[in-house]
Amino acid sequence: MQGVGFRYFAQDAAERLHLAGYVRNLRDGRVEAYAIGSDDRLARFLAVLKKGPRGAMVHGVVDESAALDSQYENEFSITHDI
Repeated sequence: MQGVGFRYFAQDAAERLHLAGYVRNLRDGRVEAYAIGSDDRLARFLAVLKKGPRGAMVHGVVDESAALDSQYENEFSITHDI
């Protein structure tokens, strides 16, 4: 389970890398991030998420391919928890 700050950390990292997409909490305590960008920037984002913010304990990151969702291609946002 991640603290509230993880989503803001992920959003900040994505914006610095000029990625689009979203980050949100899932009901089971995991955090889901969907990012759109170049392979290089996505790899850098993944590395940042694996490290997490200072003081965080990231227990694992799963990298999966996903279809492009044009709804999220213009900005990176924090969406409502599901």
